[in-house]
Amino acid sequence: MMALPRLGRRESAALVRQLAGNAGELPTDLLEEIIERTDGVPLFLEEVTKAILREDGARSAVVAIPGQRTAVPATLQASLMARLDRLGPAAREIAQTGAAIGREFSYDLVSAVTPQPVADVQAALDRLVGSGLVFQRGTPPAADYQFKHALVQDTAYGTLLRGPRQALRGRIAAAIENRTSERVEREPEILAYHWAEAGNAQRAVGYWLEAGRRAAARSANREAVAHLSRGAEMVASLPEGAEAMRLELALQLALGPAVMSIRGYGAPEAVAAYRRARELAESLGDSRSLFAAIWGLWLTTGQSLGIDARANYLDELFRVAEPLRDTALELQAHHAAWATLIFRGDLVSMQDHVRRGLELYDRKLHGDHAILYGGHDPAVCGTGQGALALWMLGYPDQAVENGRRSIALANDVAHQPSVGHALWFTGVAYMMRRDYSAVLRLAEQLVELSRDRGLTQYQAIGRIMRGWTRAQSGTLEDGLAELRAAIGDHRANATVLTGFFAAALAETELLAGHVDEAASALALAVTTLKHERVWASDISRVTGDLRLAQNPTDVHAAEQMYDEAIATARFHDAKSMELRAALRLARLRQRQGRSQEATDLIKPIYSWFTEGLDTPDLKEARELLEHPA
Repeated sequence: MMALPRLGRRESAALVRQLAGNAGELPTDLLEEIIERTDGVPLFLEEVTKAILREDGARSAVVAIPGQRTAVPATLQASLMARLDRLGPAAREIAQTGAAIGREFSYDLVSAVTPQPVADVQAALDRLVGSGLVFQRGTPPAADYQFKHALVQDTAYGTLLRGPRQALRGRIAAAIENRTSERVEREPEILAYHWAEAGNAQRAVGYWLEAGRRAAARSANREAVAHLSRGAEMVASLPEGAEAMRLELALQLALGPAVMSIRGYGAPEAVAAYRRARELAESLGDSRSLFAAIWGLWLTTGQSLGIDARANYLDELFRVAEPLRDTALELQAHHAAWATLIFRGDLVSMQDHVRRGLELYDRKLHGDHAILYGGHDPAVCGTGQGALALWMLGYPDQAVENGRRSIALANDVAHQPSVGHALWFTGVAYMMRRDYSAVLRLAEQLVELSRDRGLTQYQAIGRIMRGWTRAQSGTLEDGLAELRAAIGDHRANATVLTGFFAAALAETELLAGHVDEAASALALAVTTLKHERVWASDISRVTGDLRLAQNPTDVHAAEQMYDEAIATARFHDAKSMELRAALRLARLRQRQGRSQEATDLIKPIYSWFTEGLDTPDLKEARELLEHPA
């Protein structure tokens, strides 16, 4: 963006004198009046000066007969109107037609819309070009035209009365449909706009829906939300009935994922869209749309109501899907199940739903699910969230492999929010492994992708990953500052992984010696347990660290928290979490001179692992076993 300030009085006067050219020195009072009324806007200065110079058909009249000068037009619109009027009725009509089409218009389309003979159309266009109000590219009938400035277009369009304006818009829309099918497919929003201006809400709503779907398919989600919202607003003007309800239902179901992509899973607009969609689907008896609406409510309302409320939707989803015997709906029921069970800590069951869901997945059959459900591809989600579950279950290498598959699937789908989803969960899997360079690489990719696409939630997550990595690997205070701010931004949009991120923040605050800040971060983490119980072990472990930081002699309080972390991890079958908590307790016992107890604690857990032996936790465990004292 470049800021273009208004011209000062000196620059304005210089521009006016240059435009006057050989007409001689303008009278001071006229020059001052021009400068005063044009307020330093270059286009205004140019148009008003030209209008004065052209008065009476001669520049010399400006200085020769000062007492008979016409007053300077009070607005640029008045100046432009005067110029259009001097070109004659035919040119003004063509200017109005072109203005209704847009800033740019083609010879072919303007000729199709206007009732004037072809020769008159050409002559009128020539006059507009000759006046400098319109620019021409190419030669008729392959010529294209452009108004010199949007204000010229606005002025021409503003001269149309409401009735003729609506009729003209209808002719334009019909001509585009009949003559430029490629543009209809490429830019349905153009047809939606023209039909809306023509007062044909039925046609307009259909095109707004198509425009929204096409925008979402190319990840232009802000544009998609604008189109779909416009269509939803116009539905109210349609006659009541099943057709209007079906149109609104399709709009609301498309709106939900688009909103979530840019404003997060808990966005109120997404919740409202799915609630309205459920009402409409139930009224219409449309089971497939009802499933989609319930699925959207499962995802959105769970952000505020908690993990048990989300789980209540699962039975309903499978109940609606099963009679239909539709693999697409069964896939999405499994999708909802795995994304619920992982955060409840039911890791084994979660993996079973991932397996069953991915067995149903067919890229050709389910490639549009990224747009219909949750704003991301289900296979990308299953493999990405599966990476987290695999790490927790004690398979660090398989977790990385799953993450890589998730990113590859997302790139193959070529749906940018799905790419963001894959980078997110794979990056978190690397955070769990303490692989700083991999986390930073994925974080930078996620931030760049999100910034380019306006994906607010993913951008916050990318900054969380980047801030954490920077803090852990050298630039502690700068990284902490970014981590704190990004977690705040993430919480404004969603609750997903907030407990994990808050525990990571507390751990990092302790690394910096910020005990009070660590306590605040853990207090936040505890509040998220109603949404995601799976992080309870991490939260207890870091709470044990906090107890020692607050009072190094209160060993018993720390031991209690570490024991609780170990027990919770075992309850969730989370071997990697169990090892990490056990390492804390073992180090504490070493410092107490209880080395054998430390070894006895770590040895059976370490012996269980068959992969990931080069990861920091397992290397630390091996070091402790080899050097117990």
